[in-house]
Amino acid sequence: MTNDQIQENHVTTGATVWLTGLPSAGKTTIAYELAGRLRAEGHRVEVLDGDEIREFISAGLGFSREDRHTNVQRIGFVAELLARNGVKALVPVIAPYADSRDAVRKRHEANGTPYLEIHVATPVEVCSVRDVKGLYAKQAAGELSGLTGVDDPYEEPETPDLRIESQHQTVQQSAGSVYALLSERGLA
Repeated sequence: MTNDQIQENHVTTGATVWLTGLPSAGKTTIAYELAGRLRAEGHRVEVLDGDEIREFISAGLGFSREDRHTNVQRIGFVAELLARNGVKALVPVIAPYADSRDAVRKRHEANGTPYLEIHVATPVEVCSVRDVKGLYAKQAAGELSGLTGVDDPYEEPETPDLRIESQHQTVQQSAGSVYALLSERGLA
């Protein structure tokens, strides 16, 4: 195998990187920062943003446990499909329930597709101050119920591949931590 063939193979190895955490934890910001770095190196990358998925693939689903599970399974299916076809699928999606995330991991394992679970472990106190979409303010005002981590459960991953405390580092450092893990696993 020539160096060019090795490089081509290296750049086209797909994987799913699932960033789970509370609303406003920094998942999407980290995903887009990482996407830019990977694209600059020639990787094929897609960010499967949870809000966009809800609008286009999971329209009509609510926020019951069953609907959240269905949403996560749909996203997991698309991510695995992309990843097994050489794309780095970056998935900044809350996925509040451990059994839903485990089912996605098992789908990847069954297909031999690399899967990394990143817990963006930003405390709810920090997330509520960031409040990127105004969800915490709406919940506090009684205009919203079922907010993950406040009045709806969030089951933290027990053994994530990486845990990031975004409140203690820059976005670039957080994305760099995920990149380092991808490199360590031979995926970047």
